[in-house]
Amino acid sequence: MIGGGAIGLASAWKIAQGGGRVVVLDDAVGRGASWAAAGMLAPVTEVHHGEEALLQLNLESSRMYEQFSAELEDVSGCSVGYRRCGTLLVARDKDDNAALEDLYRFQLRLGLPVERLRSTECREVEPALAPNVRGGILVPGDHQVDNRALIAALEQACLRSGIQFLRARASSVDVKNERVSGVTATGGGSIKCDQVVLAAGVWSGGIGGIPDEVRPPLRPVKGQLLHLRKRESKSSVAAPLSGHNIRGVDVYLVVRSDGRVVIGATSEEQGFDQTVTAGGVFGLLRDAYELVPGVTELELTETVAGLRPATPDNAPVIGAAALDGLIMATGHYRNGILLTPVTGAAVAALAAGIAPPGVIEGFSPRRFEHTMAGGQVLQ
Repeated sequence: MIGGGAIGLASAWKIAQGGGRVVVLDDAVGRGASWAAAGMLAPVTEVHHGEEALLQLNLESSRMYEQFSAELEDVSGCSVGYRRCGTLLVARDKDDNAALEDLYRFQLRLGLPVERLRSTECREVEPALAPNVRGGILVPGDHQVDNRALIAALEQACLRSGIQFLRARASSVDVKNERVSGVTATGGGSIKCDQVVLAAGVWSGGIGGIPDEVRPPLRPVKGQLLHLRKRESKSSVAAPLSGHNIRGVDVYLVVRSDGRVVIGATSEEQGFDQTVTAGGVFGLLRDAYELVPGVTELELTETVAGLRPATPDNAPVIGAAALDGLIMATGHYRNGILLTPVTGAAVAALAAGIAPPGVIEGFSPRRFEHTMAGGQVLQ
């Protein structure tokens, strides 16, 4: 297993559950895009025109999450912070409200469970909203997970399942007689195996040894996020800022049950730069304040930037590659945490030589082969 983020760890755990022997190769387990995520599980909220197939994949993984979380907590002994809280999309002005109306009608055409709210109804649902919000959409089926707790639980479940960890970065996939024969780590050392799962997020495109026509076409999309928390009074713990995920056109707030808040996220085509910028922090705080003014009373505890692994069609790469023995699980873009259960199940099935869930059909890595035949690789 190349990659120790949520996707790689879940895949490793599920393979081990089926009796497979797994080694996870990563020099910073759980510290990539999974660490910088917010944990909002929102397939309905984040639906986009032209991504109907991806919506079905997202919905299937969303349906799996409750059982997946319960099983993971039982095996690991760790809470993952899974919570069904719903999302309230909010319009801050007339233009935002028009955009929400278009989204609402699209969601209705897709048969998704949503409810259009007037401004007063939005504030009845969430009193902390700004008084000038213009309307909203309530999505009761959305939920959330604490992504960092999820990573910790997955790592513990892997350890308890006998999975080995090699704390090094993969340098190349070894190939012999046109099939996978192992993995070489940076600084020397290699692992002999007949199957490799490539789950290194945006770094998957830079692993050596993979033929150009097989290599996944990935680009990094930078996202900056803020972590805040409610300040405790001397007499009691302050109540959470809101009961729902709150989302605007340009910003979202994921509120944990203990009062912590994650504000995100920017979307920047800046290559592999992971710098947190003053402009990014300012923009997120400004946009969040326009929806929920009370954010200015919170304590700012952390700023973070991560790199989403995006493909040309913004859909994930899940399936067997043209190189015999190579399985890909990467390119999840903005849905990595959401797609963790379904991807783990699919990779485990592929590794065992059985049919994966039908919902991954259409996300095969082979759909990009013709565009990569000329050797144009993003690194």
